[in-house]
Amino acid sequence: MRKILLQLDTDEHPSPFDAIVAYDAGVDVVLPYPGVTPPTVRKLVQGAFFTRGVGDLATIAVWIGGSSVPLGEEILEQVQDACFGPFRVSIMLDTNGCNTTAGTAIAMIGKARDLTNRRAVIVGAGPVGLRSATLLIAQGCEVTVCGIPPEVFGADRPYRSPAGLAIAKRMGLHVVEPADRAGLAAVLQDAWIVLCAGPSGIPILREEDWLEHPAIEVLADYNAAEPLGIEGVKATDALVERNGKLVLGALGVGELKMRVHKACVRRLFERNDLVLDVDGVYAVAAELA
Repeated sequence: MRKILLQLDTDEHPSPFDAIVAYDAGVDVVLPYPGVTPPTVRKLVQGAFFTRGVGDLATIAVWIGGSSVPLGEEILEQVQDACFGPFRVSIMLDTNGCNTTAGTAIAMIGKARDLTNRRAVIVGAGPVGLRSATLLIAQGCEVTVCGIPPEVFGADRPYRSPAGLAIAKRMGLHVVEPADRAGLAAVLQDAWIVLCAGPSGIPILREEDWLEHPAIEVLADYNAAEPLGIEGVKATDALVERNGKLVLGALGVGELKMRVHKACVRRLFERNDLVLDVDGVYAVAAELA
C-alpha cells in the first residue's frame, strides 16, 4: 500500500515546502487541505483512516502545518480526538516550522555545551522563540523571554507588542519588557545563552551589546533575512567561534533541520500511534545532531 500523508494546513494555501519535503522523505501521496479549522478535522481524518484495516494504519499519517501555532495545537487535539480504539494514525505538528527549527537549534547547542543550570535570554516571543524556551527549560536552563524595545523598530515599522508575550505569560514563563535599549542590555547582563527570535529583517542586538559581554558564551539568531537580528554574526554560522562566543545562525541550523524534518516524516510511517510535537521532534533532532 502507498504511504499517504494528510497535509492539514490552517492557511489559505497549503505550504508547498511541507509537501515537497514530504515527497523527498519518501511519501507516495500528499493530500493537501487548506483552511483547516477544528470542526473540519474529524471528517477528514476518519475519512482517511477508515480506508485501511487496523493492520495497515501505519500507511496513513497526518501533518499539521500553517502559520498559526495556537490553531495548529487545536488541530492536533482534534486529530487525536478523532482517533479511537485501534483506529489511530501518527501525527506531526510543525506550524510555522517552529518545532523543527527550535528542536534542531537547541539539540545542536545542547550537543556542543552543557545546558544545565544556565541562564538563557530569548529576545522576541515568536513561535520559534517560545518553543526554544520550552526546550531550554526542559534541559535545565533558567529562561527569560524578553520583549523588543520599541525604539529598535524605527519609524518605518511601528512597534506592536507581540501576542507571543501574552502567550509566554500564560505559559508561566518569566517575561521582561524593556522600555529601551538600556533596559535590554540590563536583561542580558548575566545571560549565558542569548537567542534572538525577533521579526525578520529587524536588527535587534548591536555588536556592542554582546561583543565584550563576559557572561555570554552562546549566541543564536533565528533570522535569516538581512539585516540579521544580531549584528556581527552570519546567517551561515554553524556553531562557529566569534570573538570568544559560540555562534549559530539561521542557515547554520538549516542543513540539520532539513534532515530532522525528513527523518520525522519517515518515522510517522513506522507505526500508527506516534505523536511528534515539540518534544518528539526534539528527540529526533538530538539523535541526529
